[in-house]
Amino acid sequence: MASAPKVLFGFHAVSVRLKTHPKSVIEVYVDPTRRDARMRQFVEKAKEAGVRIIEADGLRLTKLSSSHGHQGVVALAEVINTQNSLDELLESLDPSTAPLLLVLDGVTDPHNLGACLRVADGAGAHAVIAPKDHAVGINATVSKVASGAAETVPYFMVTNLARTIGELKERQIWIVGASDEASTTLYQADLRGPLALVLGAEGSGLRQLTKKSCDALVQIPMLGAVESLNVSVASGICLYESVRQRGLKATSA
Repeated sequence: MASAPKVLFGFHAVSVRLKTHPKSVIEVYVDPTRRDARMRQFVEKAKEAGVRIIEADGLRLTKLSSSHGHQGVVALAEVINTQNSLDELLESLDPSTAPLLLVLDGVTDPHNLGACLRVADGAGAHAVIAPKDHAVGINATVSKVASGAAETVPYFMVTNLARTIGELKERQIWIVGASDEASTTLYQADLRGPLALVLGAEGSGLRQLTKKSCDALVQIPMLGAVESLNVSVASGICLYESVRQRGLKATSA
C-alpha cells in the first residue's frame, strides 16, 4: 500500500523539495492574493519543475498544513525513502570520511527538532538520531522550521538509544555528551575523529543511562546569567566546533 502524501509548507521547505526531488511533488497550492516577487519566483520554479499548481485561499492552506505559518505555499509530495537504516548509512560513507552524528535525547518539541535538523545540515552532519519513545517524528511543522533540512538530513528514530550508542562505539565512533556537570569544556575536547554528539532537552538534559553510555562529557561555557541554551543552539555550537577542528586539521596537513 502506498504511503499517504507528505505535507510540506513554507517557501524554504517546498523549494528544497522542488530542487532536490521535483518529481516527488504531487501538487502545490498557492495563495493567489499574494503577488509579491518571492511568490512570483516560487511559482516560476514550480512551473519549470512541471508541478501542478492549484490556487487556494488562506483558510484552505491553513487546513492543509494545520498551521498559520504556511506563507501562502503548501505542497503534497511523495514520501522519500533515503537510507533504510543507520547501519546502511554508515556503510555507505567514504572510508576517508569521519562520521559526524547528532544524537538527541528527549527532544519532543517539533520546533526544536526542526532547528536541530537545519543546523545539522549546515554543519554537514551525516544523520540525526533520536529514541522513538522520547522524540518527535518528522511532521509538517518540523519540515517548515527545518527550512528544507528535513529533506536532506537522515533522521533515525531508534528503539533503544543506549544500545544504538553501544553499536556506534563498536564502529569506533567517539560518543561525546553535553552536560553542565562536565568538568571539561567543549573547546578542550578533541572532536576531529568519528564522532557522535549527544544532547538532551533544555532543562532536563541527558537521561542518566544516556549519560553513562557516553565516552566523554563536555560543557558549553555559560558566561552570563542564564544556565542553559536551547538544544538547537547548543547543537549548533557543538557541531560547528567539530567542523572548526576538522578544518584546522585539514589545513595543517
